[in-house]
Amino acid sequence: MSNFPWIKFTGLTLGLMGFGYGLMKVTTPTEEQLYKEMAPDLKRKVDASKAARMARSAEIKGTVQPQQQPTHSEATQPVWADPPTPKKT
Repeated sequence: MSNFPWIKFTGLTLGLMGFGYGLMKVTTPTEEQLYKEMAPDLKRKVDASKAARMARSAEIKGTVQPQQQPTHSEATQPVWADPPTPKKT
């Protein structure tokens, strides 16, 4: 076997990764903090972009939802749920 201190190496590695994750969590601002610190012109651009994205999303949902409505009961059954056809002998 080798003489390498695996337990100490694993502990130091996990400690370093934990420190990095904690540092990231402490220093990264939330979306609300970032929005609050923006300049007014950037806030207007963000709000306009969000409104446009919501309008597109509503339009797509309006298009997709009628297509998802079943027209008849057979359409709701999967193809493999059909009974097998009898074999002709």
